[in-house]
Amino acid sequence: MTYQETIDYLFSATPVFQQDGGSAYKPGLDIVEAMDRYFGHPHHAYKTIHVGGTNGKGSTSHTLAAVLQASGYRIGLFTSPHLVDFRERIRVGGEMIEQSFVVDFVERTRDLVGELHPSFFELTTMMALEYFRSQAVDVAIIEVGLGGRLDSTNIISPVLSIVTNISLDHTQYLGDRLEDIAREKAGIIKPNTPIVLGNSGNAEVKAVFADKARECSAPLILAEESRILQEATLMDIGYLYKTRDWGGIRGELMGLAQVENAATILTALGQLRDQFTFTATSIARGFSSVVTLTGLQGRWQTLSKHPRLICDTAHNQAGIALVVKQLERYRYCYAQIHIVLGMASDKDVSAVLELLPSWAKYYFTQASVKRAMPAVELAQMASSLGLKGLTYSTVAEAVDAAREASATSDLIFVGGSNFVVADLLEAYRK
Repeated sequence: MTYQETIDYLFSATPVFQQDGGSAYKPGLDIVEAMDRYFGHPHHAYKTIHVGGTNGKGSTSHTLAAVLQASGYRIGLFTSPHLVDFRERIRVGGEMIEQSFVVDFVERTRDLVGELHPSFFELTTMMALEYFRSQAVDVAIIEVGLGGRLDSTNIISPVLSIVTNISLDHTQYLGDRLEDIAREKAGIIKPNTPIVLGNSGNAEVKAVFADKARECSAPLILAEESRILQEATLMDIGYLYKTRDWGGIRGELMGLAQVENAATILTALGQLRDQFTFTATSIARGFSSVVTLTGLQGRWQTLSKHPRLICDTAHNQAGIALVVKQLERYRYCYAQIHIVLGMASDKDVSAVLELLPSWAKYYFTQASVKRAMPAVELAQMASSLGLKGLTYSTVAEAVDAAREASATSDLIFVGGSNFVVADLLEAYRK
């Protein structure tokens, strides 16, 4: 098979949650454990770090990878979903997985796929773990796909587990209470393995993690109590962080969520000092060059300046709340703020729309995936909440309309869904 034929096969032969939603969700570890045995437990060949949580997993995983790369280690990085290219999910040293490996792996596993019927995520998890072994990585940073306890990635035995935060998302699978979601995400805690919790949220969530950590004899470290991050100031060049242990650091990522992420990352690095060698210089380089070192996209990313065009992958209530807070700060810095918005139909769309400001100008659209809410339906829901705008059948059309209506002193924000950002970046790549 050619590489494109292989990708087409992956997306057609296995259920893909990114595209199909709930019909592709297959909780449980039986299939991935069977595949792991078949491949001889590839993740035993290197150290791993496991990163879960509701929001911030991607930024946290990529920044940790950047710091460790800057410290001289060979780093594997497995994240999801991808935005433009499937190979974004699996990287070594910041470089995407080789096309030839993807083709070879899929050809080698076709009989296994026919026997076990894995999901897309189960199969790509094993692809990543096997690729990292073939590339002789020192450590692989593995991002949880969904939840934690029953996620395919939960077969690893990490040197450190991280949960960034707990908020409402994927409630149809994980539960509709924060404590229920916390129990699922705390499922990545392993015996005698430190667990860093970024933002515990409330006493009930903290108690869930404390109980699970105690049950596993796992040291629980709360980032909000570590005091490693002392101060954060947002500048045009990114955040300036004042830290307790490593001096001043410039963070390249600019969304408000990055302050919480930075506290989590710095706390995690404090726990990793026994496993890895790094310096204040390598930490500073990782934070200031995460995009260059790892290829991270879609986190408060500026694509043009006149007008300023920003995209962000925030897609649930907690994430959008921070986006709105940041737009509020920008409101009087720009003549007009335009919002290009699309959402997945399986999200709590009403809760998100209730957060959005009525003073912005809206362009409602839909991404090119089955899970996308039709633009007309989204616009109708928004209109009932006082948010007015026209509808556009594609993200590219919506962004073009916003650009045509904008002065050079305006700001255009594009978001509401990973898929909307993906379509935007794909359009910019052409």
